[in-house]
Amino acid sequence: MHPLAAAGTPEALGVWAYFVLFAAAAAGYMGVPVIGTAVIGAAAVLASQGQLNIAAVLIVAALGCEVGGLGGFRIGYRWGRELLVRPGPVLEWRKKAVAKGEEVYQKWGRAAVFVTPSIVSGALEMKFRQFVVWNFLAGTVFVVGVGAGAYGVGKVATGQHDPVSLLMLVGGVAVAGACLVIAGRHYRRHKARAAAAQFEVAAQPSAATQPEISETGT
Repeated sequence: MHPLAAAGTPEALGVWAYFVLFAAAAAGYMGVPVIGTAVIGAAAVLASQGQLNIAAVLIVAALGCEVGGLGGFRIGYRWGRELLVRPGPVLEWRKKAVAKGEEVYQKWGRAAVFVTPSIVSGALEMKFRQFVVWNFLAGTVFVVGVGAGAYGVGKVATGQHDPVSLLMLVGGVAVAGACLVIAGRHYRRHKARAAAAQFEVAAQPSAATQPEISETGT
């Protein structure tokens, strides 16, 4: 049985469901795979059937993502690679996460927060102020995209759709699409800046090796 449904009747569902939702969203943004997406989507579907409040679902999930992201960042920043490559469960997954995170940050810069676990951001020592802002943006976009989309799908699938639910479905898809467009633009700008910086570094030695022209008197 799904943990959200295990809370009991619709009357009893509220408090426990929101608690589970917050914990799952936080765990997902700390780096636990899949759980955040699954539980946020399930909560939104339950909201589409009147068992939860969709506004509360989105707010609680967004708060969970922010808190989980900040917690994961602090853990990664404090213990860093020592924790991520320490022998133990899912060691290979942790090693791949670090390697992939480094690759993504080199290509995407700060926008990498959208696609990497927060613990990796901390381990790679991203500036905390920048992370707070980008983590909030990433979490909000993620929650709205998944939550609003799942809410609309739940309404449509059960034949209970109305203009509001259709708008949320379209809005969820639109938010996800806009996120991809913005991330793509940031990637291209970051790539251009990196290429310019490499060009400047490459040009400096050649300039330094040019022979000095001595001044001659007339």
